[in-house]
Amino acid sequence: MNVDARRHSPAAERNREAIAAELRRLLPAHGLALEIASGTGQHAAYLATALPGWQWQPSDADADLLESIGVWCAGLATVLPPLPLDVMDERWPGVPAVVDALLCVNLLHISPWATCAALMRGAARHLGPGGVLLLYGPYRVDGVSTAPSNLAFDADLRASDPQWGLRRMADVVAEAAAVGLGLREQRALPANNLLLVFARAPLSSAA
Repeated sequence: MNVDARRHSPAAERNREAIAAELRRLLPAHGLALEIASGTGQHAAYLATALPGWQWQPSDADADLLESIGVWCAGLATVLPPLPLDVMDERWPGVPAVVDALLCVNLLHISPWATCAALMRGAARHLGPGGVLLLYGPYRVDGVSTAPSNLAFDADLRASDPQWGLRRMADVVAEAAAVGLGLREQRALPANNLLLVFARAPLSSAA
């Protein structure tokens, strides 16, 4: 495998520990996780190590990134080969029929808004009983001032592509509700990001 194919994301390096701590708190000791838009593969490699009882299914729509994921996760027995997956597809070929958790980091603000509804539909199809959808990223929250850094980030995103930009949390929650997923928790994480936790039923205590 070509080590030169391994990509590196400074943001993934910065936020991985905070995300791992939340997953340890929220998730039981064992399960199968589907990671949407795994990007470089740094999260898959780190989180699979941080949660050794979990099997990890990384995925991405970018073929070049699939190679990077494979290099980062080489030798990790609990990480499945990365899947080519476009969230916008009506069905998600190759994805396990039932997963216990679905994680999506920093996708919704760098994709068209329709991606949110497609992600929710896929989550509703594949989450098993008690399963959770975990969304990490920056959001606009009604009644809360948006951090200046996030406002600047939003402006840069929209300048790059008018279809991109920070999403209003209430709109994301509405898309989830449309497929039967309710917001169970929101956690403020470093650098003005949130972790949103969705499920069909109240979360049980972590094992």
